[in-house]
Amino acid sequence: MTTNADEPQTRPRRRTPAGAAVLREDVTEAIRAAVFEELAAVGYARMSIEGIARRAGVGKTAVYRRWRSKLHLVLDVVSAIAVMGLPTPDTGSLEGDLCLLYEVTSRALRHPVASQIIPDLQAEAARNPEIAEAMQKTLREGQEGVASKIIVAAAQRGEISGHLDEDLALDLISGPLYWRSVVIRSPKLPKGYLAALARATAEALKAL
Repeated sequence: MTTNADEPQTRPRRRTPAGAAVLREDVTEAIRAAVFEELAAVGYARMSIEGIARRAGVGKTAVYRRWRSKLHLVLDVVSAIAVMGLPTPDTGSLEGDLCLLYEVTSRALRHPVASQIIPDLQAEAARNPEIAEAMQKTLREGQEGVASKIIVAAAQRGEISGHLDEDLALDLISGPLYWRSVVIRSPKLPKGYLAALARATAEALKAL
């Protein structure tokens, strides 16, 4: 019989075999949400398991049952972003797909929580190889995964070469918006910027 590892036991039970404890999904999700809130509020360096547990409304033991340290908790949450990914645009044209991708990505990057968390994690990544690897995985499997599908679809339609340098193409697609939104942290994009960026990027990809 399995037991719920997040609820106190009311009577003695036989020891549950290893790996059989049930960890409530709603508690796990509450902890993950609390990690984002805590990162945005105090940053990685000042973040603590105690603070996360307090925001999630759980005890510290509920956190430690799932992750053995603050670092592993953050790595898991960051990696989970990559799994969620972005929807793959399917507008029927390279420029249309890029424009839709930029609109979705821009909203995500400019979200108040994300705009605080990403620069902080970048700073930590410069000091911590594990965070650096997780951040790279997130970017690769997230936006770049979608961008790769856009490239493949455009090649199948004959809009671009099927033998272009994919790494260079991914840099062209992902770099400008990331630079503007995350590095420069422009408070507001100029009117028509995303459409113009999609048009310019499409032309650059066709020239490769």
